[in-house]
Amino acid sequence: MEVLLQQIINGLVLGSMYALIALGYTMVYGIIQLINFAHGEVLMIGAVTAWSVIGIMQSAMPGAPGWVILILAMLIACIVAATLNFVIEKLAYKPLRNSPRLAPLITAIGMSILLQTLAMIIWKPNYKPFPTLLPSAPFNIGGAYITPTQIMILGVTAVSLATLMYLVNYTRIGRAMRATAENPRVAGLMGVKPDMVISATFIIGAILAAIAGVMYASNYGTVQHTMGFLPGLKAFTAAVFGGIGNLGGAVLGGLLLGLIEAIGSGYIGTLTGGLLGSHYTDIFAFIVLIIVLTLRPSGLLGERVADRA
Repeated sequence: MEVLLQQIINGLVLGSMYALIALGYTMVYGIIQLINFAHGEVLMIGAVTAWSVIGIMQSAMPGAPGWVILILAMLIACIVAATLNFVIEKLAYKPLRNSPRLAPLITAIGMSILLQTLAMIIWKPNYKPFPTLLPSAPFNIGGAYITPTQIMILGVTAVSLATLMYLVNYTRIGRAMRATAENPRVAGLMGVKPDMVISATFIIGAILAAIAGVMYASNYGTVQHTMGFLPGLKAFTAAVFGGIGNLGGAVLGGLLLGLIEAIGSGYIGTLTGGLLGSHYTDIFAFIVLIIVLTLRPSGLLGERVADRA
């Protein structure tokens, strides 16, 4: 029972990060039917930016509390990631908006490689330790352990998701996003500016990715220029799993994928004495993707147009 509880905690933490990243995929797809494969690299840029900011702030303010430094670094990372995604949309995706779908897809893959290369040049290819800014002593919950960093991840994710749902469902920009997702041409006739809505969608997705990137780095304690590729791929799997184009589906898919990975690898590790669990973690995401695409191509929640953004 302790193993199961521990893996549930680990799965919820991992799934929370997948959910934040998956929302960026599903929002962009809901608006312009584009799979933004550079989204994982936006996460990476947010994480390495936060790493740089933390180093500067620790030198400039050696007595500042760790949580203050982490919050400020996360805010700056969000600004940098949002600016980057805005520029990417304007330069790489907007000119191809009316092109065949293959063109922006290839452009997105090229942008992913470009961002990885630029990050490798700027921050060097070696792995860099991400500072531990929160207390490391874990809390015992029924025989399972959860660290303050994991509690922070769950809390920040819950606040971010609640804020996004409120923004999409109860604000003017949210109504504009849903109208554009329904029919961009008709939305334009009703006074909505589709270009502004698309830019806002990319900015919001980048902010969520940057938050996930900082939390991912805090949880695993390292950053590197390729760190965004696998989380981005798994988050895309989560978006498809839940029903791409559906916000609730992205959250559900992310959480379920995190739980499946953690519980599956945890029990395999237990059965093999800890020898195989970590090696099998990554296959669960893609097994799930194959099964879902085979049995239910629209995902668990399908694609409810009214919820798209």
